[in-house]
Amino acid sequence: MNKESFGYKTWKRLKRNRPAMLGAWFIVLSVLVAIGCYLAMPDATPNANRMMLEISARKPGFKMTFLKLDKPRVQQVPWYEGWFNGRPDQYTYLPITGYQLVGDTLIVQHFLDETTSDEQRLALTEVVRNPAGIADMGQYIAKERIEKKTFVMGTDKYGRDMLSRLLLGTRISLSVGIIAVLISLTIGILFGALAGYFGGWPDKIIMWLINTIWAIPTLLLVFAITIALGKGFWQIFIAVGLTMWVGPARLIRGQVMGIKELGYIDAARALGYNHLRIIFRHILPNIIGPVLVLAASNFAVAILIEAGLSFLGIGVQPPQASWGLMIKENYNFIITDNPMLALIPGLAIMLMVLAFNLLANGLRDAVDVRSVD
Repeated sequence: MNKESFGYKTWKRLKRNRPAMLGAWFIVLSVLVAIGCYLAMPDATPNANRMMLEISARKPGFKMTFLKLDKPRVQQVPWYEGWFNGRPDQYTYLPITGYQLVGDTLIVQHFLDETTSDEQRLALTEVVRNPAGIADMGQYIAKERIEKKTFVMGTDKYGRDMLSRLLLGTRISLSVGIIAVLISLTIGILFGALAGYFGGWPDKIIMWLINTIWAIPTLLLVFAITIALGKGFWQIFIAVGLTMWVGPARLIRGQVMGIKELGYIDAARALGYNHLRIIFRHILPNIIGPVLVLAASNFAVAILIEAGLSFLGIGVQPPQASWGLMIKENYNFIITDNPMLALIPGLAIMLMVLAFNLLANGLRDAVDVRSVD
């Protein structure tokens, strides 16, 4: 890389900003988690939705022993689908406090709560689909069908693993941010460039539209778009993106209005270049710095809006794992002895938003041409 280039100097200044780099590394780690979350999650079922009501609302560090019972039918999925969407459970997990094999019957103490258990007698065919081919059933059950699990972050009110849903929620938050920022930047750059470059009646129409949308509270506008599009995973991305384009449009308009009066733009017009070439080849590349700063800032805003909408019930819908939805499902436990169920996803939202804001502040300082190297 040319050491005299703007990009190199920007990267050099950014590296010296420790808070910005800390935020950047946190974002990189979050992206890796979002990509490979199903490989790291204790509950790798689709949407981390393994419900066990007997162990609902448990504190972090909770431990339990499970008996794995064969399910009658398990749908097999390709490896790539399992990597991206998870794999259906092959077993039914039964929480137990003890078990005993007597002939062809497995007697288990089914865990109900800390003080109560229920004795259940299971035929071996209920535990293993084909028990005839197993020589030592007692050893097989102890080794293959008894599993001890530690729930590092506890379980939610449905008995689902909080750590798995927290990791999967990273994918939702980053996906909302990426798609919403792409939509908002695409619309904002297009409208802002047209208004700033041509001026006149195109500028008046676009600014009237910008001011009208700017006057509507963001949540109310998102509500209206969500009602029109319906509730769902992709609808919330579009709704958030369509409400965030006015900020980029105003920024781009101001930047374009300043650059179009410079001498090299006049030279491009004199050479006969058309308007689209001048805008996309000579103007927009020179305002990429402020756009990157705004994109990082809008990423944080999009994550907050999605979390708020999911908390209100009009964002991501169950059983999908969203940090805002996790807070909604567990916020009642804040006033009980297990507030961590709501505080953990809230802390995740705070850290993600903080990381993007630190990066945005670092980019703002790094792209400032008045900075001293």
